[in-house]
Amino acid sequence: MNYVEKHISLEGEDLILNNLRAIFWPNENVLIASDLHIGKTAHFRKHGIPISSNVQNKDLERLSFLVDHYNTKKIIIVGDLFHAEENSDLGLFKDWRSKYSDLIIILIKGNHDRLKSEFYNKLNIIHYNDYLNVYPFKFIHEPKKVSNEFLISGHIHPGIIIKSKGRPRIKLPCFKVSNSQLILPAFSEFTGLAISENNETSICYAFTETSFFQF
Repeated sequence: MNYVEKHISLEGEDLILNNLRAIFWPNENVLIASDLHIGKTAHFRKHGIPISSNVQNKDLERLSFLVDHYNTKKIIIVGDLFHAEENSDLGLFKDWRSKYSDLIIILIKGNHDRLKSEFYNKLNIIHYNDYLNVYPFKFIHEPKKVSNEFLISGHIHPGIIIKSKGRPRIKLPCFKVSNSQLILPAFSEFTGLAISENNETSICYAFTETSFFQF
């Protein structure tokens, strides 16, 4: 598994971005991720679209690598841990959870996290409906424009297009950072990208299997 890091400083805190689509916050020893969309492949299969469950397995393999690599005991997920109704993909996650039963999982619920509280409780997932404050950050699912808080969010699956003369355009996922917000890429690779033009008020940290690029 190819692994690359990018260190950035926000609000006086060191954050480690990685090309496996998550962030490690050393001072809190916590992994941060967004939009795992567990259950999405089974949801598509239910509606006649043949998507392999290997997609889900690969996402969980990357998550395992990150938990083990950083030896973290806690993960904060800023929304859309799950995708839809309870289905066969959630069985894969239950098996994964049993292997990491000591891991503290904190979920700020997103628009796709529609399962009943009993389900989260059975898997020992701490869940919040709106947001979680861990100084100096506010963790929330959907990005918002604010002036007096620094938000860490997900939801939009940010991406950027790299243009090169005489070559096809390349779309890459990215971490999008402004003076008041960091938006994570979707952790699941089975998602689209929200491509937007970058501007002077934000920085995009795009990545491939081997490198980071700053725009």
